Amino acid sequence: MLDHLIKGATVVDGTGAPSYTADVGIRDGRIAVVAPPGTVTEEAGTSEDATGRVLAPGFVDPHTHYDAQLFWDPYATPSLNHGVTTVAGGNCGFTLAPLHPGRPADADYTRRMMSKVEGMSLVALEEGAPWSWSSFGEYLDALEGRIAVNAGFMVGHCALRRYVMGEDAVGGQPTPAQLDEMLALFHEAMEAGAWGLSTTQSATHSDGDGKPVASRHAGPAELLALSRAVAAHEGTQIEAIVAGCLDQFGDEEIELLVAMSAEAGRPLNWNVLTIDAAVPERVPRQLIASERAREAGGRIVALTMPILTPMNMSLGTFCALNLIPGWGEILGLPVPERIAKLRDPDVRAEMLRRAESKEAGVFRRLAHFGRYVIGDTYSTANEGLTGRVVQDIAAERGQEPFACLIEICANDRLRTVLWPMPTDNDPASWALRAETWQHEDVLLGGSDAGAHLDRMCGAPYTTRFLGDCLRGRKLVGLEQAVKMLTDDPAQLFGLRERGRVEEGWHADLVLFDPERIDAGKATLVHDLPGDSPRLDSRAIGINAVWVNGVETIREDVVTGAVPGTVLRSGRDTRTVSTK
Repeated sequence: MLDHLIKGATVVDGTGAPSYTADVGIRDGRIAVVAPPGTVTEEAGTSEDATGRVLAPGFVDPHTHYDAQLFWDPYATPSLNHGVTTVAGGNCGFTLAPLHPGRPADADYTRRMMSKVEGMSLVALEEGAPWSWSSFGEYLDALEGRIAVNAGFMVGHCALRRYVMGEDAVGGQPTPAQLDEMLALFHEAMEAGAWGLSTTQSATHSDGDGKPVASRHAGPAELLALSRAVAAHEGTQIEAIVAGCLDQFGDEEIELLVAMSAEAGRPLNWNVLTIDAAVPERVPRQLIASERAREAGGRIVALTMPILTPMNMSLGTFCALNLIPGWGEILGLPVPERIAKLRDPDVRAEMLRRAESKEAGVFRRLAHFGRYVIGDTYSTANEGLTGRVVQDIAAERGQEPFACLIEICANDRLRTVLWPMPTDNDPASWALRAETWQHEDVLLGGSDAGAHLDRMCGAPYTTRFLGDCLRGRKLVGLEQAVKMLTDDPAQLFGLRERGRVEEGWHADLVLFDPERIDAGKATLVHDLPGDSPRLDSRAIGINAVWVNGVETIREDVVTGAVPGTVLRSGRDTRTVSTK
């Protein structure tokens, strides 16, 4: 007997093949039957008419930070709402495990680091997770049986270093004995099911004390030793971030990434490839790494987002503006001193110069202050400004846009919410994206879901992309778009029997209305532990989501079921060799 029968659906199976109409039956967590409409004779416990609806594999998000959120939100919202049934976590070198059992303070250090570098609520981290584990395997066990999505996790390089080296992980180099201990700890984590190594060398990643995170102090020898360890385990890979990911790789960075992938004999993915027609040299430069990796026996995959994800800014709290060269020192001052500095014309001129310089890299995109939209305001002086564009306000007041923005923010004691309008929303940039998406080493993803919670909401990229493909720019056909969200990431990670609508495969499925599928506007909600805020987005046109054959979402509402699996390397992933 079937558990559930979906009748008359338009099946888009994830392979890129043309869609077809079929009845799809689910039994014991698997897709039991895919047959022409009306031909299934086996009885079903429940059934539904899906005429006019698309049935696709559940979407796979290759880059999330749900490592902590899953403890207080087993549904990984809003990703699950938007059809995501499998998430990859433990990215960018940051994980909550392993933790040294003899140093309880390491958990506090980790929480403060995650709060700073990934924009997670410190209160939520403190109150929402049990912090009851030491080993990486114990961390995975703590999630088992209590999540609604499938989730796999890389091991964060920063956690490995901290466990072995303690405070010396920041600034120090491991002794040969310490490197051996780090490798043993890493092997133990992968034996427990970790997906491989994640690491960062990015200059934007600092810990809760404002110091470069631990993995940034690692040299090539340490990184290559860890990469070789990856090769010893089935179904593993690497995720790595270097400074050049933000704009353009340096020669040494390309050599390092190529060597890491080749040593491991596994794919290495990085994020995020920013595509902008105003910087035409960026994409070819970034993809040189992929070309050289294939020549060396490796594979380097660039993640890129298929939508423009709005990100809010503030001069009052840490955000991307702090990462512009020379801005961090000013924006880190106490508020009264910060306002005084920002009101100084000479200081502003120097800030603008630095923001528009080549060294600012991709952050140059943030320097168009006239294109900022004013969000929430908090003073009578700013009444009526919400939703208005700074250049229009500045023209009315006879001010230069940056000076105008500073005065608005100063009126709110720097609490004003700012929304920069994207500079790359032009036809040429979208044409370049469509072209770049076809590259064999470019993969859609990079949502950062679970991180930067009150700044951005990247989780809805799946529904927004599909809506754009069906009713908007139509840069990609439906079958190809679904493949890019399902089978492509599943193949990269070597997921076993996931990512397609196929008999015998796991019943991770999403049913949606092609006439409506989209994502609602991001809105601020206070639903984290400690009443902390985050941005959320309503899923539009998603009728239902099944994880391992169990309904988890119906019309944008979670059902309460937690059928998700902690996906462990080897058992749930096969090796994707680059040799």
